[in-house]
Amino acid sequence: MTCAARLGLKPRIISKVSNDGPGKTMLEELEAEGVDTSFFVVSKEGTSPFSYIIVDNQSKTRTCIFTPGYPEMVPQDLSRANLLSALDGARVVYFDARMPDNALVIAQEAFHQNISILIDAERPREGLNDLLSLADYVVCSEKFPQAWTEASSIPRALVSIILRLPRLKFAIVTLGKDGCIMLEKCVDDEGSHIEEMDVDSCFVSLTTRKEDSTAMPTCIPSPVTKLRAEGIEESVCGRLYYGTSEKIPPSELVDTTGAGDAFVGAVLYSICANLSLEKMLPFASYVAAANCRALGARRGLPYRTNPRLASFTE
Repeated sequence: MTCAARLGLKPRIISKVSNDGPGKTMLEELEAEGVDTSFFVVSKEGTSPFSYIIVDNQSKTRTCIFTPGYPEMVPQDLSRANLLSALDGARVVYFDARMPDNALVIAQEAFHQNISILIDAERPREGLNDLLSLADYVVCSEKFPQAWTEASSIPRALVSIILRLPRLKFAIVTLGKDGCIMLEKCVDDEGSHIEEMDVDSCFVSLTTRKEDSTAMPTCIPSPVTKLRAEGIEESVCGRLYYGTSEKIPPSELVDTTGAGDAFVGAVLYSICANLSLEKMLPFASYVAAANCRALGARRGLPYRTNPRLASFTE
């Protein structure tokens, strides 16, 4: 949410904290960043959720220790009036699927109002399938696609995801320092001749076009193709995209905490700003890389006024 706010959006957040020190700090910091916290539920008792994040300066690795809050948020915490108010004028609703019962209530209302839905699929969770069935967009962690589909490769898993979730416009898989891969579903015009290609071979062909001399993130798209995958009967009419990551000098790499969230925040901005997909992927990769140059999940997030962002959005 902080990333979206710094990029110029006006995000609202629905969640729950307790009236304790961590809860008050969360609200204050989000409000200072321009995030609307008026739809937070604040419990008079209990504890707010928090995480300890331990960063190893030598290996650049991190360990996250999450402590859930209590009492947990339940659908009854959010009145219908507040839900309708929170969704009023919204362009996109984003879920991390950590509170599936609450998320499903909100997602169903967003669906009925024709508001686009983006899901951040980190790993298979209880209730996630119901959310995914309503999604227009999904951003996945590197391990999720194969874990969810049991496909033997990420490109094959993307074909399976698009076929299993017919509402999806695109699915992205983030690959850390190796960039990202995206499959966009396209309209299959039966009157035109569209080449058919194995999705793994298509992805390999895209990676061979990568220019190793380029430090900044780029996007390499395929033409509209009927993509088939071994073991899957149906094909998908779409475009496969390979997004490279920014090459961060070791001396500038500080902390990768929050890089995935930064990427998703930039994708949210791109959807709201109607950026082309070929601009969206390098933009999101640049925002994620910027966040890796400072300690913590938010300190390095760029602001919309950053002149270097203009080269990706214009």
